[in-house]
Amino acid sequence: MQLNVEGKKALVTGGSRGIGRGVVLELARAGLDVITCYRQESDHVESLRRELKDIGGNHHVVRADLTEPEGVSALLAEAERAFGQLDLVVNNAGAITHVPYEQLSLADWNRIVATNLTAAHLVIQGALPLLSPTASVISVGSKSSEVGIPLRSHYTATKAALRGLSRSLAKEFGHKGWRFNVLALGVIETEALWEMPEEQRATMLARYEPKTALGRLGKPEEVAGAVLWLASDLSRYVTGSVVYVDGGIS
Repeated sequence: MQLNVEGKKALVTGGSRGIGRGVVLELARAGLDVITCYRQESDHVESLRRELKDIGGNHHVVRADLTEPEGVSALLAEAERAFGQLDLVVNNAGAITHVPYEQLSLADWNRIVATNLTAAHLVIQGALPLLSPTASVISVGSKSSEVGIPLRSHYTATKAALRGLSRSLAKEFGHKGWRFNVLALGVIETEALWEMPEEQRATMLARYEPKTALGRLGKPEEVAGAVLWLASDLSRYVTGSVVYVDGGIS
């Protein structure tokens, strides 16, 4: 059985770094045309543009602040201009802070909710007119929303909410053939890990690697593998589901 995703059109939010970047590049290598966004200019943005150019295809890397409705509208307008329709939407953009709950300010709560939940809602709602008859919509969640993690109450609340949103939309739009699923991620190794001081990085690895059944952290390209499966007809009967990409973490 083949993925048969070549030529499909994808939107991936937050694609200049980390998991999003890995997903964007793997989708491009698989033959999809991808539009992605970033919030701030950086060397990561320019290097992503170069890598996508080397891979080949019709790809677009645009600036958009998804915490503002105008930013979402501009991104979707660019997607419509570039592609006309979308076969895949990946809500990856997210933010996290580590704050004791009794010290959690309303401003910090609102920022995390706006980035992780409201932006996903606005992207999905705005993309509805662009979705192809077999479109797949994926929201990047976290295993932490299931088990809970101290100092991340606001973050885990948003990731839990993505599950309810996706399950409701799966039932509301199933008659159209659209599918909505969530990826529950474990700890994924991104450039952020390697930007840590060596001692802090070693502490992170010592803490989380033994917790996983596979004994290691995940890779962005392994998240991309699940995205590709959910983008393909191989998963055409999978909707309203939570797919775990967590290495068997406990």
